[in-house]
Amino acid sequence: MKLGIVGLPNVGKSTLFNAITNAGAQSANYPFCTIEPNVGVVAVPDKRLDKLAEMYDPDKYTPATIEFVDIAGLVKGASKGEGLGNKFLSNIRECDAIVHVVRCFDNDDIIHVEGSVDPARDIETIDLELILSDVEMVQRRIDKAQKMVKGDKKFQSQVDFFKRVLDTLNEGKPARAVECDDDEKALLSEVALLTNKPVIFAANMSEDDFANGIESNERLKRVREIAAEQNAGVLPICAEMEAEIVGMDKEEKEMFLSDLGLEQSGLDRLISECYTLLGLISYLTAGKPEVRAWTIKNGTKAPQAAGKIHTDFERGFIRAEVIAFDDLIACGSMTAAKEKGLVRSEGKEYVMKDGDVVLFRFNV
Repeated sequence: MKLGIVGLPNVGKSTLFNAITNAGAQSANYPFCTIEPNVGVVAVPDKRLDKLAEMYDPDKYTPATIEFVDIAGLVKGASKGEGLGNKFLSNIRECDAIVHVVRCFDNDDIIHVEGSVDPARDIETIDLELILSDVEMVQRRIDKAQKMVKGDKKFQSQVDFFKRVLDTLNEGKPARAVECDDDEKALLSEVALLTNKPVIFAANMSEDDFANGIESNERLKRVREIAAEQNAGVLPICAEMEAEIVGMDKEEKEMFLSDLGLEQSGLDRLISECYTLLGLISYLTAGKPEVRAWTIKNGTKAPQAAGKIHTDFERGFIRAEVIAFDDLIACGSMTAAKEKGLVRSEGKEYVMKDGDVVLFRFNV
């Protein structure tokens, strides 16, 4: 999974990126401090994998990973190249989802490019730049389809569909607002449109907000209203606080979060929100050589899940030996689970479930 982090300058993007990836990206109190995109890869925390590691004492421990791409702060006119915007936007076209950092805190020492803190205005600014950038992409696709119509009339449906997408964008709405059937969804996915990607608004708040109760922050309420209109996720977060807990040991971190009434760090909550938004789950493989988590789309069948490990596994799929994680832990070992009849043999139509521990049988 690859997530692109966007936002206006000085809203806390790079501070958040540094905290969640511990990558040490440059962050400073002036626009365009980040020029080249910063990329950081983080492990997806999974307590189930930790338990399996205790059980098997494996030679290798491999969690699922997420790649974060932090691009420079966007400004008005970014889609036309202001602040090197075109280059920045191209860096997130291949991302699976967008984390839009929105400033919801006051701090006279940190300049806001617009001179004041207003989440609704800031979201509108970024949304407009993403839409304008997509307008160019869709127009190019229409031109291409129109040329193809001259040779084959069947491409007229593509012209008509992308004109409908263009109309939606020109109304100031994202591409994901276009109503599509399955064929049109597949067509739309061929064009890497920024406004067709799922969005999570990371509402960057102050530590005081978390200490005093985030619900009293009026700006967060406004972000939630906008997110509801856009069918987007919302994650209240404090980038400065995340930066503080990076260097803490496990017990100190848990105590710090507990004092604020939080069970998880911002990173853990962000990953959970992304999995939900993208409809992702994890299945697990376990043995002495390796315990590993594999990320798949919810609804994936066993052969396609096996193909995540190796294409041969999917091509020569025979069956999947499956046990629910909780059942395996309760039994204490795979041998005991088999004796109790809890390890199932599943065929090609089996739909994988989150937390399945699997051994695939295949023959090529």
